Amino acid sequence: MFRPRVIPCLLIDNNGLVKTQQFADPVYIGDAMNAVKIFNDAEADEIVFLDINASVNSSPFNFALISRIADEAYMPVAIGGGIDSIAKVREAFSAGAEKVIINSAFHANPNLISEAADVFGSQAIIVSLDIKKVIEEYRVYYNRGEIEAGLTLMQCLQLAQEKGAGEVMINHIDNDGMQDGYDPELIDFVSSSLSIPLIMCGGAGDYDDLKIAVDAGASAAAAGSLFVFMGGRNSIMINYPDREEMTEIFG
Repeated sequence: MFRPRVIPCLLIDNNGLVKTQQFADPVYIGDAMNAVKIFNDAEADEIVFLDINASVNSSPFNFALISRIADEAYMPVAIGGGIDSIAKVREAFSAGAEKVIINSAFHANPNLISEAADVFGSQAIIVSLDIKKVIEEYRVYYNRGEIEAGLTLMQCLQLAQEKGAGEVMINHIDNDGMQDGYDPELIDFVSSSLSIPLIMCGGAGDYDDLKIAVDAGASAAAAGSLFVFMGGRNSIMINYPDREEMTEIFG
């Protein structure tokens, strides 16, 4: 029976994993390889790794770490952060990634999406958009939320789709790490504007939120804090719903 994908979204800082709140104040949460082993055992659908410094510092993505992760992972691996050329897209796939996530480079050079899709296939290319709500308007940012894009959210969605992205991933900056739930209004707006799958990330606080995201229109629910913290004190504990819990969540 079909069910939506549930995707851990993990942040890389140097060789370790961190978690942020509203894209700020990264807190170390552990070793990437250990997390992969746990998600393997839990039979996670996919896993996302985002290098939070690669674009901001114009530093190279940690492809050596991704190669080790891909060798260990049983699930598809998607990576993002500083991927701004066909050469880096190719290097990502050579390292073992099955999908690449392009964010800042999409705004600087939208044609990179079509070039990458032509070479590697649309199914392997994800455009990621970082969103803040300003008064009553959703606005698009990049460079870890520091720079506002020159296009509206609707224009970015249309452009990503026109250029050949296979999926769009939305990161809600306001909700990142807050664990107060996704924004169904944002999900509904984005999903109704797309004919390609939407991965929603930002705000999940419990497993029920995953269902809320999907009911609002997301094709996949991604989360960070939900899968690395446990309990009211945010004790670090990698977790993921098992098959029985997935059945309870999605029916």
